[in-house]
Amino acid sequence: MQKGNRKRQPAVRGLLAVEWVALGYLLLTVVIMAIQWDKLVNVEEMIKGRTLFVLVTLALWGVYRLFPCRLTMLMRIVVQMAFLGWWYPDTFELNRALPNLDHVFATAEQNIFGCQPALLFAQKVPWSWFSELMCMGYVSYFPLMAVLLLYYFFNRYNEFRMASFVLLCSFFVFYIVFILLPVTGPQFYYLAVGTDQIAAGIFPNIGDWFNTHLDRMAAPGCSDGFFYYLLEVTHDAGERPTAAFPSSHVGVTTIVMLLALRTRSRRLIFSLLPFYILMCLSTVYILAHYAIDAIAGLVSGVVLYYVMMFVYRRYLMGS
Repeated sequence: MQKGNRKRQPAVRGLLAVEWVALGYLLLTVVIMAIQWDKLVNVEEMIKGRTLFVLVTLALWGVYRLFPCRLTMLMRIVVQMAFLGWWYPDTFELNRALPNLDHVFATAEQNIFGCQPALLFAQKVPWSWFSELMCMGYVSYFPLMAVLLLYYFFNRYNEFRMASFVLLCSFFVFYIVFILLPVTGPQFYYLAVGTDQIAAGIFPNIGDWFNTHLDRMAAPGCSDGFFYYLLEVTHDAGERPTAAFPSSHVGVTTIVMLLALRTRSRRLIFSLLPFYILMCLSTVYILAHYAIDAIAGLVSGVVLYYVMMFVYRRYLMGS
């Protein structure tokens, strides 16, 4: 443990920086809702979700004020993490009225690689054990974040709020991009167009197709595998035709690895590293992303890490 981490942090009287950022994101999305009000489909659910978020955030702040301790601080961060699962499909509700851009990204993919890596990856590596590794890597997304934050909580508590800020704020940056850039990824676009067309290098503009069609391709690989089952359950519960570019799975787990490297804990780093590598590969293998999405996710993850670290150190240290 670093010497600086032995000093006890004072209790936070107001909202945490990540809570303010989340409320700011909520306000931004409310403005977007107001602009395209007549095009929204699930307005009632969107309003209910935002109301619940505000109430729960304020309630946990009140609990922390009454019982300011590490446990109630952890509760506040955990709840913000849990709400990410709700904010994700909400990006689709906000961008579904916009024209789909998959034809642009599929064309770029073809021009760069001369093929569609997502279409060919599973065909070239069809083995059941490899499929399970890919699925395991993909479903390790939130567990990787949980392990990292718990490590900071128990071993570097004075930096716990910093790590939480960097991670959660990066999520909201990705979500803003997803709202403004409606790209669904291969699992939705390939099904809508047809794999024969895709294999022939034909990538039509399908306009607002996903405003009324939510079907996706099943992930390739061993459908009898345990991790394949977990992947399909996860996708059935919350996957929407949104959030392909850049890959937040690659971007966020890149940030997780950079935060892990910052600790200089070899045990933590080498525990997370195999899952990170599998994550980067699996996003393309299971048809969730184009290869350019994964590359952009890697680059944006590095950029966001350093930007958020700068913001926290420059403006929020001690908040």
